[in-house]
Amino acid sequence: MFWDKDKNYTKRNASEFNIWRTIFQLIICKIFYMIRLKVVYRLKVEGLENVPKDNEYIVCPNHLSTLDPPMIAAILPRRVSFMAKKELFDIPFIRWWIDWLGTFAVNRESLGPSTIKTVLEIKKSKWVFGIFPQGTRGVPGTITGVTKGFAGLAKITKCAVLPIGITGTQEAKHLPFSGKIVVKIGKPIPYSDNPDEVVEKWIAAIQELTGFKYIPNDVSKDGEKTRS
Repeated sequence: MFWDKDKNYTKRNASEFNIWRTIFQLIICKIFYMIRLKVVYRLKVEGLENVPKDNEYIVCPNHLSTLDPPMIAAILPRRVSFMAKKELFDIPFIRWWIDWLGTFAVNRESLGPSTIKTVLEIKKSKWVFGIFPQGTRGVPGTITGVTKGFAGLAKITKCAVLPIGITGTQEAKHLPFSGKIVVKIGKPIPYSDNPDEVVEKWIAAIQELTGFKYIPNDVSKDGEKTRS
């Protein structure tokens, strides 16, 4: 079988980030996706010099589209393992596809012990861990839905946070040179045992990299604060 329906996709160990998954991600992301990104979206990348040489960092982009994970994997020098909502692993082909790309399942309502263990296992490999601090896709021009989970994982793993600003992936384009994506990689946010500080610095960095405006989670669409 190409997939195991009984496998627990929330758990990974360092040995699973092997040469075969590395080759698969290289072929899919760095070749096939990169061709599309260059030809259709005229991808422009800035700040690659800010990417650390080791894997002591967590990749933390803003999120606009399903194109974002493979694009980031195509751009960065190391392979990236992103977490994905567990519901995606209920769909056979998608489960096989994202499993081989190195993705692992997560309950978005709660980051359990298996998530923490998997992130620590990724750090033992030559890959890096990737997470979207917004949790789900945001609205272009705004930064919303930011949670503290990524900062907590950075504290547990003693990793820096690499902010990456993405603009232009929200619209599906098909004709050559009909899109425009800009990816700006900021300077790493150093490890800190204060998650709130890391969150604030990430938000500030993404605002600068994208030009988007941060909207706190307790502010409604009409701009008024919601009641707690």
